[in-house]
Amino acid sequence: MNGTNRPTAQGPGRFGHICAWIRGRRSALISSALRGAAYGSGAGAVGLVFGGCAG
Repeated sequence: MNGTNRPTAQGPGRFGHICAWIRGRRSALISSALRGAAYGSGAGAVGLVFGGCAG
């Protein structure tokens, strides 16, 4: 026992593991975000074009 009633440090914890995972997959996350933004803007443009013709 450490005598202070506090648990000892056992590693980086969940937050550290999440940060390490994000660092390892940064390029995949960026490309996925860019693909989503492109899809969203394309879908919005199509919606404006065809939505304007229907009215």
